[in-house]
Amino acid sequence: MESTPEWASQPCIMGIDEAGRGPVLGPMVYGCLYCPLSYQSSLASLHFADSKTLKEEKREELYESLKLDKSLGWAVDVIGPRELSAKMLAINKINLNEISHNSAMGLIKQVLDMGVLLTEVYLDTVGDPEKYRIKLSERFSSIKFVVSKKADSLYPVVSGASIVAKVTRDRALREWLVEETGENINRNFGSGYPGDPETKAWLVQHKHSVFGFPSLVRFSWGTCTTHLKSEVEVAWESDEAEENGNGNSSSKRQAKLSKFGFTTCESRSEEIESSGKGRCKFFQARKIQQITQF
Repeated sequence: MESTPEWASQPCIMGIDEAGRGPVLGPMVYGCLYCPLSYQSSLASLHFADSKTLKEEKREELYESLKLDKSLGWAVDVIGPRELSAKMLAINKINLNEISHNSAMGLIKQVLDMGVLLTEVYLDTVGDPEKYRIKLSERFSSIKFVVSKKADSLYPVVSGASIVAKVTRDRALREWLVEETGENINRNFGSGYPGDPETKAWLVQHKHSVFGFPSLVRFSWGTCTTHLKSEVEVAWESDEAEENGNGNSSSKRQAKLSKFGFTTCESRSEEIESSGKGRCKFFQARKIQQITQF
């Protein structure tokens, strides 16, 4: 996002759209595009369109051109797969629609806090359009909201936001820093959508029987649940104790990890421990070390 533009004090419009809501891999990205109301008629000449209808080369070209346009401002919110899954699987769950709403409202607040005078905001709907519009109006009463299906095809300012979001997500996936460096992870994962055969094959190839999937994967997605149904079930002793109402559980104890191929040793020097020799590659890849003192 650029610094506060010179035209910020003029009445401005904004479009908001997302990319990557459905895939099982990578982040979901919300993007916004904003400009003076007086520039609205000029947006059509920029040939923005719903990013899904454009080839990657054209999206990249339009993205670079809008970044150079002094009459346009933009911002993104990148929500990683780990954050998405953690929110959706938390005790107090936050569903994907609410995450989307919060991201859009966060972008609006971010631009308002820069001093931009937003008077109209156009959004592609998430859920019921009228309920979403009312929710936004209650939060930002001074702004006129237009919420509709296919807004990215109807309003050039939303089309521009769609391009910002899509290009940002595509670049994020290409440049994704894989944390699990010790697990020979390849990047041939296709589109990332659950129905893509290449994505399905990648998930099978990179599934761990105990720890599930790499951090690139949204493990809260139903696709992942299906893949992990036949894998190792982990029983936590503390949970069993709580269920029995005391700390001396007589139920089945947690299975030892050595049963699943982990190398253990009764005693090892600090040098061996820090080097990670003989340890599961899952811990090596994440640089997880054994703690003996708290």
